Amino acid sequence: MVNVLQIKRMIPENESQSEEENDLYEHHSFTAEKGQQPLRIDKYLMNFIENATRTKIQAAAKDGSIFVNGVPVKSNYKVKPFDHIRVLLAHPPYEFLLVPEDIPIDIVYEDDELLVVNKPSGMVVHPGHGNYSGTLINALTFHFENLPKNSNERPGLVHRIDKDTSGLLVVAKTEATMTHLSKQFFNKTSDREYVALVWGNVEEDEGTIEGNIGRHPKNRLQNTVFEDEDADKGKPAVTHFKVLERLGYVTLVTCKLETGRTHQIRVHMKYIGHTLFNDERYGGEKILKGTTFTKYKQFVENCFKILPRQALHAKTLGFVHPKTGKKMSFTSEIPEDMQQCIEKWRGYSKHQNQ
Repeated sequence: MVNVLQIKRMIPENESQSEEENDLYEHHSFTAEKGQQPLRIDKYLMNFIENATRTKIQAAAKDGSIFVNGVPVKSNYKVKPFDHIRVLLAHPPYEFLLVPEDIPIDIVYEDDELLVVNKPSGMVVHPGHGNYSGTLINALTFHFENLPKNSNERPGLVHRIDKDTSGLLVVAKTEATMTHLSKQFFNKTSDREYVALVWGNVEEDEGTIEGNIGRHPKNRLQNTVFEDEDADKGKPAVTHFKVLERLGYVTLVTCKLETGRTHQIRVHMKYIGHTLFNDERYGGEKILKGTTFTKYKQFVENCFKILPRQALHAKTLGFVHPKTGKKMSFTSEIPEDMQQCIEKWRGYSKHQNQ
C-alpha cells in the first residue's frame, strides 16, 4: 500500500493560500458558469460530484472543507456566476492510493509489449470518486509489475471505457509502447467499433455525427454537444454509425469512433434523438419510444432487468503493434446480458409485424 506521506501535496504553495487551506488536498475544483442562477452550494455540488450525497456535502461544509473564492462557506451559501469552488480535505484523494488487488482479468492477447483485455460491464477502469477499489487498474497492478504510467499517472492505461460499457481495451507494458499507442489514439489511426442498442428507429442506414463535446454546464456528471453560439466550447468529436438491425422501437447500430471523448457515443446518439437503451445517466432508462399498453411497459421493464446498464459494447479494437509494425485487430463477442436483451426485442419486433 502506498504511504500517504509519499504522495505529493495537491495544493501548490502560494502566498494567497488561506490558513484553512494549509495541509489540505484538493479533491474537486469547479468554476460556476456565467449564467449560473443562485443555488445552494450543497445542491450545486450534488450535480458535480459523482456518488455524493447532500449529507456528505453538508458535513464537508460543516468541517470547513468547502471554499468559494478561497473562503470557507456553509452549505446554505448561494453559488453565483464565476464563483471558484474547491473541496479540500485532510487526506489525499483515494484514487492516488493504488492498492493491488487479486482480481481476475480476461486477457485476449498478451506479449512483452502490451496486452488486450476484455473488460466486463460493472468494472471501473481506474480509481476515482466513489470507486476506490475493484477497478481494472487495481487488478493490473497486482498481476503486472512496473507498468508505465500515462500522463494522468495511471499505470498501463492508454484509453478507457465507461464502467457499465463492456469490451476491449489495450494496456501498455513498457514506456515505449505507452508512447507509441497513445500517439495512435491521438492521431486517430486506431480502430474502435462499438455495438449499441438505441431508442427509436434510426431512419438513415448510416451517417456521421459531429459536434463538440464538453461538460454539461448544469450537470457535471453528464457531457453534452455544444452548438450555435457555444459551438466553440468542448472538444471536437466525430462518430460514424451504421444500422445493423431495426427492431421496432429500438435499433441495433455499430459506432466507429474517430475521436475518443468521454461518453462520446452516449452523448452523440442522444444528440440525434436516439439515446442508448437503459442509459440511466442520459435518460435511456425511461420508455422513450413505444405504446402506452401495460404489456409493453412490462416487456421493456423486463428488458431493463436483463440488461441493467447502457446497451454498449466495445466490440472491435485495432492498432499497429509498436514493435513489429503489424496491424492487429481484435473482436469480442457481445456479452450475454446484452445479447439476451437484443433477442427479446427481435421476438417482440417479429410479433408486432405479424
